Amino acid sequence: MEIIRKDNGNEGVFKTIKNGEEIGEMTYIWRSGNKILINHTEVDPEYEGQGIGKKMVMQAVDFARKNDVKIIPVCPFVVALFERIPEIGDVLAD
Repeated sequence: MEIIRKDNGNEGVFKTIKNGEEIGEMTYIWRSGNKILINHTEVDPEYEGQGIGKKMVMQAVDFARKNDVKIIPVCPFVVALFERIPEIGDVLAD
């Protein structure tokens, strides 16, 4: 399983790929000042409950840390994850 990021400069997506099949995606929109607004997370029902959504969020956190980007979570799943894991709060936008 791998997570890839695709970006067109205005918006992007983190996709989870397993055996060549897309099993999850998390979309975002670029905002001014090096911020990404994460607006949607979806995992194939067959793979729900396996931590795939969390892995995509953690990949976004890693991307944010390495590229001096802040995250604006709007997707309810992502908001809840940021509330449960205070250690990733350093990438939250003000």
